[in-house]
Amino acid sequence: MGPLRAAAARGLRRGGGGGRGAAPAAREGTKGSAARGGRPAPPAALHLFGDPAEVEALRGSLLAWYDECKRDLPWRVLAVTEPDVNRRAYAVWVSEIMLQQTQVATVIDYYNRWMQKWPTLQALAEASLEEVNELWAGLGYYSRGKRLQEAARKVVSELAGQMPRTAEDLQKLLPGVGRYTAGAIASISYGQATGVVDGNVIRVLCRLRCIGADSSSPPVIDRLWAMANALVDRSRPGDFNQALMELGATVCTPKAPLCGECPVKQHCRARLRVEKELALASRKLLGKLPVVPDVEDCSVGGCPLCPPAAEPWDSSLGVTNFPRKAAKKQPRVEQTATCVLERRGRRGALEYLIVQRPSSGLLAGLWEFPSVPLAPGLQQEQQREVLVDHLQAWAGQPVAAGSLRFIGEVVHVFSHIHQTYVVYSLSLDGDVTLDLASSPSRWVTEEEFRASAVSTAMKKVLRACERQRGEESGPATGSKRKRGAKPGAAGSTRPGTQLSLRTFLRAPNPP
Repeated sequence: MGPLRAAAARGLRRGGGGGRGAAPAAREGTKGSAARGGRPAPPAALHLFGDPAEVEALRGSLLAWYDECKRDLPWRVLAVTEPDVNRRAYAVWVSEIMLQQTQVATVIDYYNRWMQKWPTLQALAEASLEEVNELWAGLGYYSRGKRLQEAARKVVSELAGQMPRTAEDLQKLLPGVGRYTAGAIASISYGQATGVVDGNVIRVLCRLRCIGADSSSPPVIDRLWAMANALVDRSRPGDFNQALMELGATVCTPKAPLCGECPVKQHCRARLRVEKELALASRKLLGKLPVVPDVEDCSVGGCPLCPPAAEPWDSSLGVTNFPRKAAKKQPRVEQTATCVLERRGRRGALEYLIVQRPSSGLLAGLWEFPSVPLAPGLQQEQQREVLVDHLQAWAGQPVAAGSLRFIGEVVHVFSHIHQTYVVYSLSLDGDVTLDLASSPSRWVTEEEFRASAVSTAMKKVLRACERQRGEESGPATGSKRKRGAKPGAAGSTRPGTQLSLRTFLRAPNPP
C-alpha cells in the first residue's frame, strides 16, 4: 500500500518499553476557540466515557490482562503479602517516590536495598540524612529521599506511627506526597476507590479518547483526573490503577506502541481513527471513493480537548499523535570549575578530598570535589583564577594558578541544567594540613568515595581523572591536554607531572 498505510501500520506494530513517569507539572494551557458567551465549549462525546457498559467491559479486559501479564516487582509482592497496614503503605510509598521520573529497571535494586536497611517507618525515621543520601546516590532527584525521610519522621513523631488512611489525608499531612502518590498509596494499600494520573496514565487516556490538547495544561489534567476517578474499578482499585500504569509502561508506550497486543484496543478511539484512514486509503486506491480526508471526528467547535488548529492530526504518527505537550523548555547552560585534590594516606592508598554541599538547593547535602560556579564567557586563565581563589579557602594562603593540572571537561545533564564541569587535579603532600573549617569535608579512599553520598556527576569527574592517569602511565606518556600554564610561567611544570602542596602554595614570582 501507499505511504499512509505503511506509516500507520508501523505505528500499530512496533513495540517499546519504559518506566513510570510522574504526572507533569501543571502549566498554563493553550487557549482554544471560545463558544458564544466567552466560555469554552464542553468536550464532545468522542473524548468521554459515557457508556456504563463500555466502562465495565474496559475494566474487565484490563484487569484480566494485568492478572496474566503483570511484571513481578518487589513492591507489588509486599503490597499483597504484608499484613501490617502501616508497613504495607510504607512499602508502596517508598516505591512510588522512587519511581517518579525513574525507570522501573533502575529502581528495583535501590528499592530492595532500601527495604532491607529500613523495613519500617520507624527505622527510616531513626536514620541520618547522610545514610539516606548514600543509599539514594545515583538514583537522581535527591530531594525525594530527603522528603521521604522527613515525612517518615513526622508520621512517627506526630501521628504515633500511623499512616494516614485516605488519599486526602496522605496529601494533606505528609510532606512530598502529592495527589498522584496519595492516590496510589490509598488505592493499593487501603483499597480506596480513587484514581491516579501519572505520565503513563496520561498517555493511555489521551489515546483512548483522542485528547490532543496540551496534556500538561491544568484544564486537561483536571479532565484526566475526573476520567481516572470515574474509570477506577470499585472492587479492585489498586490493581486497576497499577494495570493502567502497566499498560502505559509496557504496551501503550510513547514512541512504538504495541497496539495489536493491547487488551483495550477495542475502546481506543485513536486506533479507530488510524483504521478509518487505512480503510479510506484502501478504497481510494481501488477507485471507489474520491479523496475526502476524514479529518475531524469531534463536532464541537472550540473543544478544549481537541488538538489546536495549528497542530492538526499527522497521519504518519498514527496513535502517537496523542498525547501532546507544550514545547519543553531547554535546560539552562552552566559551567563549574572542579578540582580533584589527591594525597597519599597513611597506608599509601590514594585519597581524595570531598566537601559537603549546602543543605538546600540542587544536590542538597551531597558530597563533591571542591567546586565553584563559573560566570559565562570567562577565558581559560580566568576560569583557573576563579578556582584558585576558591581553593585558597582550603589552603589558607596564596595559590598559583599554574599549579592546577587540567584534566578535561565532563558534561552532565540534570532535568533543567546542562552542566559542564571543567576538571583540574592537584596532588598534595600528606605532611601539610589544610584549613578545612569553611565547610564539612573529609579525605576518602576510592572505595569510600563510591560508597559516599556523591552524585553521578562527581563519579564521572573521578572517572575522567582515572582515565587520564591510565593514559599517562601507558606507553604513550605525556598529556594531550595543554590547558596549563605556558612554559616558563610561575608554577609551571612538565605536562603530566604531579605537584606537591609546597609548589601549589608557592606564590607566583613577581614580574
